[in-house]
Amino acid sequence: MRNKKILITGGAGFIGSHVVRLFVNKYPEYDIFNLDKLTYAGNLENLKDIKNAPNYRFVKGDIVDAQFLNTLFKNYKFDAVIHLAAESHVDRSISEPLEFVMTNVIGTVNLLNAARAEWKDDSTKRFYHVSTDEVYGALGDSGMFTEETKYDPHSPYSASKASSDHFVRAYHDTYGLNVVISNCSNNYGSHHFPEKLIPLAINNIKHNKPVPVYGKGENVRDWLFVEDHAKAIDVIFHKAKSGDTYNVGGHNEWKNIDVINLLCKIMDKKLGRPAGESAKLITFVKDRAGHDLRYAIDSTKLQEELGWTPSLQFEEGLERTVDWYLSNEEWLRHVTSGEYMKYYDGQYNKR
Repeated sequence: MRNKKILITGGAGFIGSHVVRLFVNKYPEYDIFNLDKLTYAGNLENLKDIKNAPNYRFVKGDIVDAQFLNTLFKNYKFDAVIHLAAESHVDRSISEPLEFVMTNVIGTVNLLNAARAEWKDDSTKRFYHVSTDEVYGALGDSGMFTEETKYDPHSPYSASKASSDHFVRAYHDTYGLNVVISNCSNNYGSHHFPEKLIPLAINNIKHNKPVPVYGKGENVRDWLFVEDHAKAIDVIFHKAKSGDTYNVGGHNEWKNIDVINLLCKIMDKKLGRPAGESAKLITFVKDRAGHDLRYAIDSTKLQEELGWTPSLQFEEGLERTVDWYLSNEEWLRHVTSGEYMKYYDGQYNKR
């Protein structure tokens, strides 16, 4: 892959920015192109440390625009795509499902078409599609998702991602496109827009605002440190066989309420508050429609075949995450000052 051009979509977002940074720094022989629409969750401040790197270029654009993508591929002759661009927030998918269909399904198919048209039958080119464990549906009290688990999506978000996964596999089976797919568990870490559980809780605790928890907080998630996920993407991109799929998980199952209670303890310590002070902010709200009870990823295949393992236990990763948010007040102030965050706070206040 020396001297190759790699297109990373959604590279200004949470996970995408970590992947872009890793590839730019680790592979100076690659030319990394970051394609992002810069919605509320895409922020070039996430990448200000590498914006002047000689092997990095940002391109603003929308993957829903097929003509734009076709021109982009013709102009730059990409050798590979790492596709992370997606609408990802389940709450918004419930109120705005068509937006998720357009970006996650139509956008993915547009990328596949542009790649296929430019690459022809060149099997050295690679299309890597990054997806979610939510496509598998929900688990009971035991068991884990494997690469063989049947798809059973329950939200418009997970249905849109399941559809995009199927299209990627169909382009491999029908056209012989060199594709790989990974499905990851819940990510956490720095540069995460504060609409998801952990960054929202950190931000609200800091400002003494209510910390919303759905239902009784009994939903279980497997938490994956975002930098570990970026390293997994690196390994899968370079080593996976065409047509293969890998699950990426952190082996860190936690109930939502236990995550919030741990966060409250960490925040009390970091902010110099009396023990138990932040926990008073916990506010139980009406459960989300179609809220899956439990997710858990079995990443044995990835570990045994490609040699990847998560590096951090959840407690250590969570403390590092809190430290980052408390040390980056300007970043947090910028991303929470927009109209979307006002809307989001209003939605929670209505519940």
